[in-house]
Amino acid sequence: MSDAETLRIYDDRAADYAARNQDYLSNDPRLLEFITACPARGRVLDLGCGPGTSAAVMAAAGLRAEAMDASGEMVTLANALAGVTAWQASFDALGAEAVYDGVWANFSLLHAARDAMPGHLAAIKRAVKPQGVFYIALKLGKGEARDALGRLYTYYEEDDLKNLLKTAGFTVLNCAFGESEGMDGALARWISVATHG
Repeated sequence: MSDAETLRIYDDRAADYAARNQDYLSNDPRLLEFITACPARGRVLDLGCGPGTSAAVMAAAGLRAEAMDASGEMVTLANALAGVTAWQASFDALGAEAVYDGVWANFSLLHAARDAMPGHLAAIKRAVKPQGVFYIALKLGKGEARDALGRLYTYYEEDDLKNLLKTAGFTVLNCAFGESEGMDGALARWISVATHG
């Protein structure tokens, strides 16, 4: 993510975001599915980790949880959680080669510019071990827009996202759909896709 205003908002609202998502992420069925798909003691990356809640659930389940986020305040919160190793970096800093058993990008890559998404997915594909798992969740829709708080989003339709994933070399395993209220108070439709390398 390179949008300065979006990063500023996440830095300013990090504690609010953490409090809002704690309970849900601790029992997120997609996160539990991701954990189950990874080998015991597997090395995983929470990409765009926010306050690290998902990474902490992974660590509590016995995975070796690493986390990265472009927001310094979010990384501070993530590093305070048991079992989480977090660092500050943007999506384009991912340079690992076949080291992760799984990568979790839960409502994070929706802040990446559309023209940057193929490169980000290619980097994730390189970072995941052969047959490693990759989960991604985005908001459904078209185009780009700022929400009521000023965060910049890029929206995708189901077919567009699946085509991007296939082009990057991922095999789509399943999809889940839903609608939930964001930090801005607006209801948004979303898609979560499970893949393997």
